[in-house]
Amino acid sequence: MKPWIQWIIRIPLILLGLVASLVLVAAVAFLILDRTNGTIVSSGVKRPYLLYVPKSYDPATPTPLVISIHGFAEWPAHQMQMTHWNDLADQYGFIVVYPSGTRFPKRWRTQVQAGSDASPDVTFISDLIDKLESEYNIDPGRIYANGLSNGGGMSVLLSCELSGRIGAIGTVAGAYSFPWSECPPSRLVPTIVFHGTADPIVPYLGGSSHDPVNPLPAIPAWVESLALRNGCGQSPAEIPTSGAVSGLNYSNCTQNADVIFYTISGGGHSWPGGEPLPKFLVGSTSQDIDATKVMWDFFQQHPLPGK
Repeated sequence: MKPWIQWIIRIPLILLGLVASLVLVAAVAFLILDRTNGTIVSSGVKRPYLLYVPKSYDPATPTPLVISIHGFAEWPAHQMQMTHWNDLADQYGFIVVYPSGTRFPKRWRTQVQAGSDASPDVTFISDLIDKLESEYNIDPGRIYANGLSNGGGMSVLLSCELSGRIGAIGTVAGAYSFPWSECPPSRLVPTIVFHGTADPIVPYLGGSSHDPVNPLPAIPAWVESLALRNGCGQSPAEIPTSGAVSGLNYSNCTQNADVIFYTISGGGHSWPGGEPLPKFLVGSTSQDIDATKVMWDFFQQHPLPGK
């Protein structure tokens, strides 16, 4: 056989070897990046999480807990790096936990059918709260949840399923794909929402999703339906525009379940004020508002009643 024919035969094997090597390198890199420091067995499955306790933590003092939930195909350490929640934890003295989704790429199961048990991920978050309450002096009246994209949808699901434990929630570029009819909470939950008008992944004006029965809603209409559900006043107050950011404040809500909605003009599928994600994938990351700081201010105003 001529040498050049032998090389042609070898090319597919060489390419296959290169692909396998790249996959291995990517897998190793992900394992390095996806660092966590705690695990819990929930629903028979070992679930990891990343916990941050500020140096100022005093076991004698009831301490707020913030649960920050990563988006689809992301991971706890990236959520931590992007949002800067740890910086605020140092400043204000609260604990932050970044739970980890399942499968690869990592994700959250936000679909709960009417009459069914809670999602295994809801059970995981509830079990995680139990574990942290057993290890730290967590203030049960100041437990809050927030998330990006799929993690934002998960935060909304928590407001349905764990409304008796979660004081308030925040969501950024959230993906909401279940109807309110499947969300009968025992308590209405205050909610703050951030969304960019140029989000290429969860469109501001709605669009298709992986679930054809429940397409992604137009965000302004979804927020309006949330405010109506929370018994807020009919006409929201406009929040003064700052740079590319405008907002609506729905107040006078039932059970003090206020709804605030920030629109980021030209903003992409990213965390405003946080570390930018690749622009070619998600669009622009606005620095005209610090979603983490604004969210924390909102949380402080909405502790869980009666706790």
